[in-house]
Amino acid sequence: MTASASAQIHTAPKRPHIPATVWMLGIVSLLMDVSSEMINALLPLYLAGGLGASALAIGFIEGLSVAIATATKFLSGILSDLSGRAKPLAVLGYGLGALSRLVFPWAVSLDQIVLAKAMDRVGKGIRSAPRDAIVAAVSPPEIRGASFGLRKSLDTVGGFIGPLVAVAAMILLAGDIQTVFWIAAIPAGLCMIVLVFFVREPAGECSMKRHGFRLADAFRLNRAIWVVIGVASPIMLARFSEAFVLLKALEAGFTPAWVPLSLVIMHAAYGLTAFPVGKLSDRVGTSGLLLWSLGFLIAAHLTLAFAATPWVYVLGTVLWGLHMGFSQGLLGAMIAAVTPEHLRGSAFGTFNLVTGVVVLAGNTLAGWLWHSVGSATPFLTGAGLSLVAMLFIASGQYRAKQG
Repeated sequence: MTASASAQIHTAPKRPHIPATVWMLGIVSLLMDVSSEMINALLPLYLAGGLGASALAIGFIEGLSVAIATATKFLSGILSDLSGRAKPLAVLGYGLGALSRLVFPWAVSLDQIVLAKAMDRVGKGIRSAPRDAIVAAVSPPEIRGASFGLRKSLDTVGGFIGPLVAVAAMILLAGDIQTVFWIAAIPAGLCMIVLVFFVREPAGECSMKRHGFRLADAFRLNRAIWVVIGVASPIMLARFSEAFVLLKALEAGFTPAWVPLSLVIMHAAYGLTAFPVGKLSDRVGTSGLLLWSLGFLIAAHLTLAFAATPWVYVLGTVLWGLHMGFSQGLLGAMIAAVTPEHLRGSAFGTFNLVTGVVVLAGNTLAGWLWHSVGSATPFLTGAGLSLVAMLFIASGQYRAKQG
């Protein structure tokens, strides 16, 4: 080997490692998701069985939760850019989510459940944009997809563990859902400890001072950001709340104590794919992977529409999880890639606001269709909307190549 060749080998740039802050935020997401999914896995059953709520009412509660979260996500993103500090808002958001865990066990009526869900969703709305802005700020551009994918994967590990704990607790506690809700407060408390003491916001992150942030800038995002939002919106419309997937489990032959296992399966598929798909997107781009995600969503909707046995239902949840793994991390990385540093909070807030309104419409439509026509109809409608979203993205990709 020549000296020059040896020098080239030694001076070749190394691919940067994912920052510790991203790992810590992933663990924060994991712990909060354990808590959330312990509740979410049982809440539709508690609403339908314990409180006598209809599918339409469940769809409305889910939709209202999204509406509350969307407004706070938008405002939180702007405040993050305006203050130049993201971590305090993240602490506030996760703190409200943790406090809501103390309300769910006491809730014995629909209005009390709405209150608890509102607290949780306000917290989620406040924390989402600042958290994503921190991930974007600490991640070099060449590994941004991997960073967002890793955080999503750790988040879904929580989504995997939470329902398992819920199933075990339901069996040990003879179906006492309210006691399971009390247990869900423990991982939420641990989440706050990790966030407060181990997540470090990057030094000099006061982007307002460096870039002269003006409030008007938050309402004049560039065209590239709106293109990403336009791509994400039809995807979100086609994918309604997992609450309807959980209700479908009862029709497929699951007993209430075992229904949370469907979320375990879904999040296993989600978590195992989000990180490798994020890494792959750093090399091959996002459009093709998003088309794959919609292909999985179409297959999931069609499978769940006609699921009459547990095994067919399990296949549908696996396909749903693959859709999530192929789409969720990519959308965050796409926003980060096209947004100026000093507007990241506003961009993520706007993204969450618009897509949240779309999800609200989708949830309300799904609840009405289930209540008025039948349980298969929301899934068949979702398959049709997924196909429309796929054609929309494919046509945009074709126009980009032609241009």
